[in-house]
Amino acid sequence: MHRMSRSLELNRASWNERAPLHAASKDYEVERFVAEPGHLSEVVRFALPRLGDIHGLRAVHLQCHIGTDTLSLARLGADVCGLDFSAASLTQARDLAERCGAGIAYVEADVYQAAQVLPADSFDLVYTGIGALCWLPSIERWAQAVAALLKPGGRLFLRDGHPMLMAVNEDHADRLQLEYPYFEREAPTVWISDQTYVDTDQALTQTETHEWNHGLGEVITALLRNGLRITALDEHQSIPWEALPGQMALGDDGEWRLVEAPWRLPLSYTLQAIKV
Repeated sequence: MHRMSRSLELNRASWNERAPLHAASKDYEVERFVAEPGHLSEVVRFALPRLGDIHGLRAVHLQCHIGTDTLSLARLGADVCGLDFSAASLTQARDLAERCGAGIAYVEADVYQAAQVLPADSFDLVYTGIGALCWLPSIERWAQAVAALLKPGGRLFLRDGHPMLMAVNEDHADRLQLEYPYFEREAPTVWISDQTYVDTDQALTQTETHEWNHGLGEVITALLRNGLRITALDEHQSIPWEALPGQMALGDDGEWRLVEAPWRLPLSYTLQAIKV
């Protein structure tokens, strides 16, 4: 099997196994979404000041997982669909949307195939949430997909973990130590773990995953090369998961921050761009 195909299948198997665990965990607040028609995910709440009014916009959420952010965008008035490569994730997403009475269409596909399974040049907004880009081997191909989906004047809204953070080894709880790639490399970083990032007692059987980092310049250059104009770039001192265990504190907004000298390291970023 080709390396990229093997990576894709390993990652898909992992996400298929994780999906029901994530939906059942308190972290994703599925039951709160059902109980409270106005509830939004913490990720989308953080984005609101930059996201602005999206009511009536035709939107697509790439790598949507179990759909909590997708549902949040719908609750803000967007006509939104979600795309993910994990069938099990989309089963959970569709169930959540149905339980909440939200008319959200979900499409199963690799993000690189998005413009082949969704109408090209037709979206006002492409939204990509936190922790998504690291699962993609080529940021250039991702930028091509984003550009193909957006109509002229349409906007990309991206928030993700900062590539500088992704180069830090989280196992050192007493320091910030760079050990992993900052720049995109053809070979993936291989992880072996039977744990996912939510509170669950169940160990994973699909334990191998492959990830890639993409430097900030690489992301920006790929978008520029594919006809997008960067309109905003904000680097944040917070991120919505405990990325560096033992060195972070959780705020009331659901964001984690470094306890000591937080100005040392950007933890996440928000990038916006318009298709010319």
